[in-house]
Amino acid sequence: MSARFGLRLAAACFALLSLGKAGLGQTKVGVVSLQGAVLQSAEIKKASAEMEAKYRPRQQTMEKLQKEIEGIKQQLQTNAGKLTSIAEADLNAQGTRKQRELQRMNDDLQADVTAERNEILMQSSRKMQEVVKKLADEKGLDVVVDVQGTVFFKAALDLTAEAVAAYDKAYPAK
Repeated sequence: MSARFGLRLAAACFALLSLGKAGLGQTKVGVVSLQGAVLQSAEIKKASAEMEAKYRPRQQTMEKLQKEIEGIKQQLQTNAGKLTSIAEADLNAQGTRKQRELQRMNDDLQADVTAERNEILMQSSRKMQEVVKKLADEKGLDVVVDVQGTVFFKAALDLTAEAVAAYDKAYPAK
């Protein structure tokens, strides 16, 4: 992450310096929070709601399984000393089995959610970059820098809200 930051910062500085030395006059700069713009877009908000609805049944199944595990633990505590060794071993085995099942379900859910989220974010980031390029062309900007690569900038240079609006117009949530 820090290497990526350094590379972006160096590229932005190089671009600014080379444009300035070329005698092109005053360089027009814009700043955008690419990540923020993507996350604020209607498309991402809709995708997030759809993912939540898609994976809710699996989460509910996991919650039910967690309650079953808690019930087994409660039985073991409540009936401590009252259960036969076979009954106690059986309850412990059930609890262990259910705990493993819950862990597998959780791992699978996390992997599925992460893969789908990353795919959606990658596609949306690519589209947002296109929108920002078009916006920069329309405004006659020479350079647009991501807010993560800047130490300070005037609020007037921030294109994030305009980028979100242009993105939502170009790619309306269906």
